[in-house]
Amino acid sequence: MKFSTEELIKGIQSGDKRLIAKAITLVESKKDEHRNQAEDLLKEIMPFTGKSIRVGITGVPGAGKSTFIENFGRIAISNGKKVAVLAIDPSSAINKGSILGDKTRMEELAKEENAFIRPSPSSGFLGGVANTTFETMMICEAAGYDYILIETVGVGQSEVLVNDITDVFLFLKIIGGGDELQGIKRGIMEMVDVIFINKVEESNLQKAKNTRLELKRALDFIPSKEKDWKVPILLGSALNNEGLYEVFEKISEFIDLKKKTGRFETVRIQQSEKRFEYWVQEYILTMMKKDQSLEAAYAEHKKNASARISNPSTEAKLFVDKFLSKD
Repeated sequence: MKFSTEELIKGIQSGDKRLIAKAITLVESKKDEHRNQAEDLLKEIMPFTGKSIRVGITGVPGAGKSTFIENFGRIAISNGKKVAVLAIDPSSAINKGSILGDKTRMEELAKEENAFIRPSPSSGFLGGVANTTFETMMICEAAGYDYILIETVGVGQSEVLVNDITDVFLFLKIIGGGDELQGIKRGIMEMVDVIFINKVEESNLQKAKNTRLELKRALDFIPSKEKDWKVPILLGSALNNEGLYEVFEKISEFIDLKKKTGRFETVRIQQSEKRFEYWVQEYILTMMKKDQSLEAAYAEHKKNASARISNPSTEAKLFVDKFLSKD
């Protein structure tokens, strides 16, 4: 059933999870008619957005991201917060659909009245996020969710791009899980705001402490991302609810600091500017592909690039020149 923009807005503002999900589906659609309605919807809800805390959560597969999010979300709810989870699934190479279905792995959180969970396929979009994650966040913010938790794919492929759409970047680390190199990779460490070493038990406590020391040393060689903020490295177990409240407190402390220094609003402005640049590129490319006279040229230059007749950047420039010189 198709819903009007007005119906969707009312549903979003009243917290109707079914209509919130419908609105997100509309925003994710690539059909022209849906895109036009989605733009109208996003424009209307804009005044009701921007009040949430956006948390990006990353880590290699097996780091326990889903378990962490489920129990962290329940802690936030117990503290009077509404929590939305955007679980970005890896996409099937065949049909581009989600292949994990994180909602099935957060059964307890899904039962909470003040929780909303939305699995979305990454659809091949790099950075461990879906290409409409930012717009989906806006819908959740307009629905009154205080925390937006974004669980990334965690495949290590340009993973730090999640930093471009969040206020807090949380890195989950495990001991002996093959992610030691990722743990000290400069790209990750330059972006991180909070580190949580997960799956810590009595049997591996000393190893966890050694890992924390290594991470602290690595951070000493990297300029601080935020002035007056020393990245906390916390130990615990998401499965056993150990150390999660400390993470909740550190995130609140970090947000308070950013707001006090004015960095919070500055970063939000930068995020919106980056989304503007992304959509400019997206719409221009879509326009190019729709123009029949340019469609053949696009295919020709693309073929030249793939056949190594010339450099891909050269072919791209030639095509764009044709587009710009077109009457």
